[in-house]
Amino acid sequence: MSDRRQFLSDLLSGAASTGILPAGIAALCGGSKPLHASEPSATPPTRFIFLHKGNGLFPSSLVPPSFNDQQRKAESQKDAFDVELDGHELPEWMRPIESHLKQTTILQGLSGKMCTTGHHTWCSSLGVYKANERLSSIKWATVDFELSKMFPSPFEHIELACFPTGGGNSRGNINGIEKGFSARGPQQPNYAFGSPKIALRELYKSVSQEVAARTQYQLDQSLLDFVASSETTHAEGLTGQERTKVANYADALNAIRQRNGRVEKMSERILENLPKLDNKYLGENLTTVERQEGFTEILLSTLISGMTNVVAFTLDELGTPYTGLPEIEGENVNQHDVGHGKAVGRFEATEVRKKIRRQHMQVIDKIVSRLKSIPEGSGSMFDNTMLFYFPDNGETHHSQGTEWPFVVIAGDQTPLNISGRYIRLPRYGEPGHETLGNWYTTVLNAYGNPIEHYGSPDVGLTFDQTGPIKPFLS
Repeated sequence: MSDRRQFLSDLLSGAASTGILPAGIAALCGGSKPLHASEPSATPPTRFIFLHKGNGLFPSSLVPPSFNDQQRKAESQKDAFDVELDGHELPEWMRPIESHLKQTTILQGLSGKMCTTGHHTWCSSLGVYKANERLSSIKWATVDFELSKMFPSPFEHIELACFPTGGGNSRGNINGIEKGFSARGPQQPNYAFGSPKIALRELYKSVSQEVAARTQYQLDQSLLDFVASSETTHAEGLTGQERTKVANYADALNAIRQRNGRVEKMSERILENLPKLDNKYLGENLTTVERQEGFTEILLSTLISGMTNVVAFTLDELGTPYTGLPEIEGENVNQHDVGHGKAVGRFEATEVRKKIRRQHMQVIDKIVSRLKSIPEGSGSMFDNTMLFYFPDNGETHHSQGTEWPFVVIAGDQTPLNISGRYIRLPRYGEPGHETLGNWYTTVLNAYGNPIEHYGSPDVGLTFDQTGPIKPFLS
């Protein structure tokens, strides 16, 4: 039996590395049931895009410079207020998304002290619990995976990452498939693609025009068919824990077969929406900006073709070697040094931060503009899309978690009452204060998950922290 389990574990792990499995499903070898996607519906799907950054996000950097004295005073004192963005000027680094102002929300005042803070948070900011590099610290599925269960798709969830070379998750293998920043479930990390080249190869293998890739895909399918059938039969002769383990292997393999079958049925649509990547995006030595641009095309292709409805994209992490920024293209920007105030070339650290954030806004503008240009139902694809931009670790370089700023851009079909507004919630510890857990509970509730509360509580707060942010649902 141990040889059989080892063979199956090797098969599943190998499949994860070659694209047979959805990213991260090799974790099913531990015995968790796979999630199954439903057949496509005539109703346009709801889509979610999670974009997060390293090195914190200063709340002050999100304040419109056109605020009047009263608004500036309320902001400086972190007093709760709510104002329409229409008629206000966005901070200079946010100018690339000006055309999407009516769909934009600047959300200030959330806290996340129940998360891991400081330099790195791993999956904390998406899971709302203390997390580190150990699998045992992963308590439950991150919010992006909870949403992917509600709006299933053939690939369920896709994660892309501009990995760091030191600290954080990948520790050097920035072009491979490594543990990402999301989690499928308890002790089940997700896996992210580290380069556009490998994401293109693995995600689009079933429709590849290359003979070798198509041949390998067919061989993989035949092997899956044989082993899944064999294990299903074998499980019938077992009892107890051994039956459960073998049945889990068989279920995982069958889920992959079904996934591949759905993808094959979509091959025409996938081929119509293949990412258009120049050769420069398929190399090994990309600048960070090129990597982001290549991933943006992958992200759009997978959403437009219907391969997935949920994408998580790590734009950068604290240890990501930042290259390709305008006016300092030749510099390798160390974000840790920038976090400690070190200048880069002729630009002070605050200006370097602005350049990085502006690059992020250009990525967001491209995503939103493209989805707005594609008809769907009586409107566009973006009508049914919600995009989140937020810091991986809270408000600053050495974060405390007292603030966790968000920029949200949501289509017209969003059930949340927040669009086109600057919203500052009550400061930390004040009555009415809200946490990351309240925010994600609000999103889940709004889209149909009646969960009472998502995430861990903050032991430093003495009032009831459960439930959604009710004004956002009215």
